Amino acid sequence: MDRRLNDAASAPHGSRIRRRVAWCGLLIAVVLAHLVATRELSERMASFDAAQAMPRRIEVAYVRTIEPEAPPPVAAPVAPRPRPARRAPRAPRAVEAAASVPEAPPAVVAEASAPAQAMAPAESAAESEPARDTIAAAPIASAPAASEASTAVAAAVAASGTPGALPFEWPASTRLSYVLTGNYRGEVSGTAQVEWIRVDDRYQVNLDLVIGPSFAPIITRRMTSEGNIAASGLVPARYDEDTNVVMRDRRRMSVVFEADAVVLANGQRRERLEGVQDTASQFIQLTYVFSTRPELLRVGGAVAFPLALPRAMDSYVYEVIEAQTLQTPFGALASFHLKPRPRPTRRPNELTAELWIAPDLRYLPVRIRIEQDAATFIDLMISGKPEMAAPAAATATPDAKEKTR
Repeated sequence: MDRRLNDAASAPHGSRIRRRVAWCGLLIAVVLAHLVATRELSERMASFDAAQAMPRRIEVAYVRTIEPEAPPPVAAPVAPRPRPARRAPRAPRAVEAAASVPEAPPAVVAEASAPAQAMAPAESAAESEPARDTIAAAPIASAPAASEASTAVAAAVAASGTPGALPFEWPASTRLSYVLTGNYRGEVSGTAQVEWIRVDDRYQVNLDLVIGPSFAPIITRRMTSEGNIAASGLVPARYDEDTNVVMRDRRRMSVVFEADAVVLANGQRRERLEGVQDTASQFIQLTYVFSTRPELLRVGGAVAFPLALPRAMDSYVYEVIEAQTLQTPFGALASFHLKPRPRPTRRPNELTAELWIAPDLRYLPVRIRIEQDAATFIDLMISGKPEMAAPAAATATPDAKEKTR
């Protein structure tokens, strides 16, 4: 040992320098390798976070409230005009007016006697939605344009079979607010909001639930549906759900709607059926159906469509079981109570939703009850008049709250 130490001590000075340089080079190489690996991991985590992020919330300024009034007769629906391409020449007004002639909607409705598999929505803990408005005839710019507009309205009236009926057009962005009560291992309370946001031929529906005080909520959930607006109703492209529960991990789920398939949150692929809706969009679709087919909103009527939930996809049927007057903060309001038809294949702890539709409030859902069983449920009751934005008031800018996520 002494000999080796003496040999090392007696080694030439240049040899010792070379060894030190070699060690320093090895150390630098290790550090660089760690930096590269850390950067790659950070990039992967960033892409993962981006994939898991909720869609950006579209900001809307609500400028007026909707007053209860008897709904006017509405003709067959018209799909919104798609967003014009940049620098595209403006079409003549006569062509625009002719394009507004309504098309007959495809059948998405089943009478109560029609066969169906049954039950209603929601693997999530809340669902509800607004929609519906009417418009005046096409704008008058010149004699030919006025003539075309009159022809369009006349065609709409003929299609509806109702004198004075106006063509249906999707409403401007609308927000409903609710008081939340219920029972979940004891009495719970909170608030809820539903937003229907329209930008040209695109839509976004946001449902926000807060259980507990707003400054320290026990449970929060946001559900978002995005997609296109067509003559047949809403055409979802994606559904996202984000849930926060105190002392538990955050939970994210997404459902993606492809051209011919639906990818559920559990990764299963199902065939995309015509008229399929998601947890959030289904209530807008119901409002749309009753706006254009008000004769279906009667005791004994029913509406059916395929529904893609995060973990399952099936046909669901809402039956109109009774007419009921609800007492709201702005007065008594006539409504129709809709309940899902029971399914023999209902799974344990599967949620069901009942809703109350008010024709005098543009067929919006003024009350929603989500139930797991008699002892586990939440009940949403409208807390004020619905709010509406000015036409074309929405902007696709995330709010401050979404930026922090």
